[in-house]
Amino acid sequence: MSDLPTIPAFDLSGRVALLTGASSGIGARWARLLALAGAKVVLCARRVEALEAIMAEITAGGGEALAVATDVADEASMIAAFDAAEARFGTVDTVIANAGISHGGPIDRQSVAAFDETVAINLRGVFLTVREGARRMIAGGSAQHGRGRVIITASLAALGIEPGLAAYSATKAGVLQMGKVMARDWVRQGINVNMICPGYIRTGINDAWFDSEAGQKHIARFHRQRLLEASELDVPLLWLASDLSRGVTGTALVVDDGQGL
Repeated sequence: MSDLPTIPAFDLSGRVALLTGASSGIGARWARLLALAGAKVVLCARRVEALEAIMAEITAGGGEALAVATDVADEASMIAAFDAAEARFGTVDTVIANAGISHGGPIDRQSVAAFDETVAINLRGVFLTVREGARRMIAGGSAQHGRGRVIITASLAALGIEPGLAAYSATKAGVLQMGKVMARDWVRQGINVNMICPGYIRTGINDAWFDSEAGQKHIARFHRQRLLEASELDVPLLWLASDLSRGVTGTALVVDDGQGL
């Protein structure tokens, strides 16, 4: 056993991570997790009060964080968020594009406004977030140090057929393909781009649905008849954000508890 290396830890010390959709759900959990692993975290979302509460929690625990009110669908807002991050912590080297919404229901009953909002946040928002982050990383020398990391939250819906989620599924399939092309475009720029595709997780957005009779039937159709725990995404996130994933780019990592099998 003496010839084996020391088991590495997920140490994000020295990293500056900008995370969108950080005010609740998976994003709020990830913000705390990144800080716990040693990263300086820039929390981005529209609900600044919620961001400030999470920032206060992180700083009280000895971490470093910055809350920035951000609209991911607005180019100027995203540029301002990266400007604020650089002014406080230096160049962002870890971008987590996590902001997303879903307007469910049959597509024939969905309004154009709901469709446009879904596309603006889920697809345009990822484009604006990742594009600005990559520009900063390249200018900061990512081709030389190779520590650029981009993680995009996709979905199991990007890979299968989910009734009532046509617009949402299309945007998640879009970011999946966009992320792969970005990975290829920046493969010589020291930026790794990867996607996490979670299965169904209980959040504040879907609580009412999964508590309903129809929602319970939905869960019963899964092979393991349960929802995925948010904690199951902890290690994938930390791995993809760390130096340990140096050789991984353009990959879609499915974490769904077998829901898509």
